[in-house]
Amino acid sequence: MPRSSYVNGAYIPHKDASVHIEDRGYQLADGVYEVIACIHGHLADERGHLDRLQRSLSELDMNMPVQRNSLQFIMRELLRRNRLSNANIYIQVTRGEAKRDFPYPANSMGPSLVITTWPFQFDNQSKMEEGVKVVTVPDQRWKRPDIKTIALLPQVLAKQKAVEQGAYEAWMVDNEDFVTEGASSNAWIVTRAGTLVTRKATTDILRGVTRTAIDKIRKDLQIEMEERSFTPAESYEAVEAFSTSAVALVTPIIDIDGHKIGSGKPGEVTMRLYDEYISYVNGLRGEQLGWAA
Repeated sequence: MPRSSYVNGAYIPHKDASVHIEDRGYQLADGVYEVIACIHGHLADERGHLDRLQRSLSELDMNMPVQRNSLQFIMRELLRRNRLSNANIYIQVTRGEAKRDFPYPANSMGPSLVITTWPFQFDNQSKMEEGVKVVTVPDQRWKRPDIKTIALLPQVLAKQKAVEQGAYEAWMVDNEDFVTEGASSNAWIVTRAGTLVTRKATTDILRGVTRTAIDKIRKDLQIEMEERSFTPAESYEAVEAFSTSAVALVTPIIDIDGHKIGSGKPGEVTMRLYDEYISYVNGLRGEQLGWAA
């Protein structure tokens, strides 16, 4: 079946999907994006992702391209047309088409909205059974990583470094030798006391939507958490480590920079949080949360 995508008001064959060469997203990375997982037909943390999309747009003085309920309809219609119940949904909004210049255009065509979907199997993944490896790299991003922009070259370089070293993810480290976050995920460790540790959500990192859900779940499970910075050296001594993101969900980490984490297998806390998150997505833990609940 031909794959469909959505571009500026029309559902079209994916192979024909395109934007103008003077779209400011293409030329200046002047845009934002979100990724939402559809798991067993449920849009995971849909409310939180759309909250964050609106916030990112507002930080760039941009408006939503369509009303929220219209955007929700478009996503579901795209899933229906592509016959997908397990998928990733990519939403990109740019400032639109205008003659190339750095300032915001006075007479732009309005925001450009592109949505694509692709099948993704969330069940029975080997990374959940075996865990993954992580390497640390310098954090070379701009000073507002809290805005989910499409300017992702530093993350591309970080991910490539991880691939070259046989790792799944790269944890970025700031100038003070503290882990900020993963190239496409939030970073967590579990101390010997059983406490979760993750960096405080300031403008130094992107506040993850999945992170918000995990925070709520861990409170329900009465697991202690500290929002603070930690060094790579501290992470090597952790009994467990994991990452969270819309696509990775809750991914156990068994090796950081060649240091075995805990037993070298996915830990009990990590796997419990993963199972509870899947229950949350499936609607078994009450209503889904907003982005910064």
